[in-house]
Amino acid sequence: MTEYNAQELLAVVASRELRDDTTVFAGVGVPLLAAALAKQRQAPRLTMVIEGGIIGPEIAPGRLPISTNEMRAAFRATMLPAITDAFLFAQRGFVDVGFMGGAQIDQYGNINTSILGSDYWKPKVRLPGTGGANDIASLCREVIIVTAHEKRRFIPKVDFVTSPGWLAGNGSRRRAGLLFGGVSRVVTTLGTLGFDPATKRMRIEAIHPGATIDAIRENTGFDLLEAPEIVATEPPTPDELQMLRALDPDRRFLG
Repeated sequence: MTEYNAQELLAVVASRELRDDTTVFAGVGVPLLAAALAKQRQAPRLTMVIEGGIIGPEIAPGRLPISTNEMRAAFRATMLPAITDAFLFAQRGFVDVGFMGGAQIDQYGNINTSILGSDYWKPKVRLPGTGGANDIASLCREVIIVTAHEKRRFIPKVDFVTSPGWLAGNGSRRRAGLLFGGVSRVVTTLGTLGFDPATKRMRIEAIHPGATIDAIRENTGFDLLEAPEIVATEPPTPDELQMLRALDPDRRFLG
């Protein structure tokens, strides 16, 4: 069996979520790695959108950008509009999937990348903030969260809602004026989580190789529901791993 680490597993499984003839708003790091891998494999007509105002780039193997505002992110791009126009495309409904991470994620898929602590003005830790994350979560037709599975990240209620998921569930997202979109899945290093169709609470839908339901629960700070059928994730293939490692040979994001 081919050996791989948790970050490689995360990137491969996340890449499988993307489909041909769609558009993905991808952040740097593992989300961009996953999008680039998907484009090389099952989705050659996938269009990537990068926050710095870059539409349809090609990610050259070994030259993975570390910022949304550097020229490596624009290699052979179809368009280089203003950054505001990139978000305008999402507002108009042209972006299918938003790929996001987060410091904290709660049981309704809300994301915090702003502060740790209850006092916004005097936080325990001030995080990088929203950037375009709120726009992505609010405007894309679907959001997929890609993150390591740690108990400190998965908490019952985020300290600050930087990017809205399903808010408090039970139709609260729509009542807040967000008429489409929402978080569909959370791909982690242990499994794939979805959301109950009625309550929008997070639930276990797939278990990755080497993980168990108990391990997922032990690393989550709230009670998870379970889908009617929980499937086993297929492990990364040698071909997937070879392509992924070629994209990040210096292992800046793959660990």
